[in-house]
Amino acid sequence: MDERSLLLLLGLLLGVLVAAMIGGILAQRRLAQRQLEQEARLSGRLDKLAQKLTEYQQSNIRMGEELITLREKITHLENKQQRLEQQDLHTMPYNQASRLVGMGASLDDLMQSCGLTRSEAELMLKLHGNK
Repeated sequence: MDERSLLLLLGLLLGVLVAAMIGGILAQRRLAQRQLEQEARLSGRLDKLAQKLTEYQQSNIRMGEELITLREKITHLENKQQRLEQQDLHTMPYNQASRLVGMGASLDDLMQSCGLTRSEAELMLKLHGNK
């Protein structure tokens, strides 16, 4: 090979190497651009997910507050029911005496069965007797 062919071959080889380097640089740029685009998409998705998480947390807080309110209402209703049941226990002898008078019980029966005083038993007989 003569010197001229050798130079031509070296020039050609150098050209191929430069073209390969330029191709590699361009491919690297495209890859970097795609990565930036993907990062932007992921960042947008991450922001949306963070926003949804915040909404869920606020929703859970509101539900917790409502549960506390409901628990307080239930406690209030339980206490009220308990008071009514206790109150009902105090009126139970009178209800029983009223039923017994309707079935024809005597003054002594009312006093003995319901634990009423004589005057209470007489009053029950006058109120509920001979209808």
